This record gives sequence, structure tokens and C-alpha cells, in this order.
Amino acid sequence: MALVDIAARVLVRPRIFFIDTGFLFDETYELRRRIEERYGVEIEAVDPSMTPETQADAFGDRLWSIDPDLCCRIRKVDPLRERLSGLSAWVTAIRRDQTAFRATARAVEWDLRWGLVKVNPLASWTRTEIWEHILDHRVPYNPLHDRGYPSIGCTHCTRAVGDGEDERAGRWAGRAKTECGLHG
Repeated sequence: MALVDIAARVLVRPRIFFIDTGFLFDETYELRRRIEERYGVEIEAVDPSMTPETQADAFGDRLWSIDPDLCCRIRKVDPLRERLSGLSAWVTAIRRDQTAFRATARAVEWDLRWGLVKVNPLASWTRTEIWEHILDHRVPYNPLHDRGYPSIGCTHCTRAVGDGEDERAGRWAGRAKTECGLHG
């Protein structure tokens, strides 16, 4: 949300999209509405080619628990690939302090996976700096953060974290998985 706030301050109509997996928290959809209202922007929803129902028909009711990598590919990675096709760059909100994989992220880099420039303007920011920006500028944020969810994804693969746990521990809990595949 800090990145959306900054983009809305420097661009008249920033192009903002999110991957709507069909399994997001109600709070996430409400935040989208609040952001659109606050900044006068339209946030494009990028949908997977399969609905949750067609995915269940093809792979069973709980693909996320059987094969979370396949679920993420269908619900996130493939839609992102389609959305980025034809673009020359994209801007993300990843930070180096989020995961070991993201620790080497540069502010501007070539994204080998997607074949375009990847701009990570918040790469060097810390979690504390993000929250300072959000609070100082009264940026709307997902209320799940106040309930122990420092990293928020799909309902099936996200849980609150306990005191002292890593902020990504609530994603794909009980698995070695820490990334959905969007960033590598």
C-alpha cells in the first residue's frame, strides 16, 4: 500500500493491477475498494483462466493442500504471465528483508523470468519504514495486519503468525515454500 500511495502522488493515473486468485480474504477486496475510492484509481483484477469450480473439477477440492505449487501456477503465475506479456517493465513492492530469495533484489533489474525490466522501488525499505510511511500518510491497509497477518495471500494458504515468527511463516505454513512463483 505504501507503493500505491507513492505512485498515486507522482502519477496522474497509475496503472495498478492485482492477481485475483478467487481465494482472497474479504478484507483484501474491501481494501481494493477503499484504495480506489481514496486515490481515484481503478485497480484492474487479473483473473486466472480457471474458476475455483473448474479447478476443483479438474484437480479436486483442495489443490492448494495437495500441490500448492500447481495451485499458485494456475491462480497466480499464469495470470501474471498473461498480464505482463507485451509490457516492457513492471513495478513491484518486494523488499530485501522479506525472504532470503528477495535479499538480492535491486531497485531496477532485468527480470529473466518474464523478459522485462523489474522495478523494485521499495527494495531497500524495511518493514518498519513501510509502516512508518503507512501511518504517517494515513494510507489504508488490510485490517488483517492488525490481527497477526504480516503477509497476506489466499485464504487457504495464509494464517496469522505468532510472536517471534518470521513474517512469511504464515504463508504455506508447514511447508518449505516461501514464494508463490511471481518473483522467481
